[in-house]
Amino acid sequence: MTAPAPAAESALRLFSAERIDAGHAAAHPEAVEVLDWARRFLTTAHPDLGRSGPVCPYTQPSLRRGLFHIAVADGDGDGDLPALVGELRARYDELLAGLTEESDRELLTVLLVLPALDRGDSTALDEAQRKAKDEFVEQGLMIGQFHPVCEEPGLWNRTFRPLRAPVPLLAVRKLLVFDLPFLTGDETHLNHYLARFAPEVPARIRDQLVSSVRAHQGAVSS
Repeated sequence: MTAPAPAAESALRLFSAERIDAGHAAAHPEAVEVLDWARRFLTTAHPDLGRSGPVCPYTQPSLRRGLFHIAVADGDGDGDLPALVGELRARYDELLAGLTEESDRELLTVLLVLPALDRGDSTALDEAQRKAKDEFVEQGLMIGQFHPVCEEPGLWNRTFRPLRAPVPLLAVRKLLVFDLPFLTGDETHLNHYLARFAPEVPARIRDQLVSSVRAHQGAVSS
């Protein structure tokens, strides 16, 4: 799929992986760098991951279907993160509106690269993601932050750092039933998840939910 040309008023330049491969993002080397990282890291297994399979099981199918996009801010203005998050959401919605197959809608992924952010301190990016996540999850989306020094641990190996990327970035995709482990630490997020997926949650995921909630409650009360 080829990404549509950005709207005239947009603060972001949007590139599909195919357009980056064709050289259309030559003026944005950070987009090329992030795409290379996604292919080398996200789509492959890692000995410290703690489970089999690729680091991110959705990236390769998204790339294969032409649904993987990278956005960069025009100019060097990464300072207004809330505005950029709003613009990221708008561009994601534009792409989503053009998809009719649910399988495609589930694989649509947009990464917002923020090269002007401090690469030695993820505080600003972590805070922007935290503030945006409430609204995104409520509306059926996931937003995640990646950063060269991101300390968020892995789900299966707490010493692994799966959210470390060469450039600070935010990633948006649809909220899926298997995203439960990313939501159990926040009661509001968990409620939004259950409201959306409870009727179809597989037994394995329900068991995982109960275990995660009990563990969280135990940690809070201890």
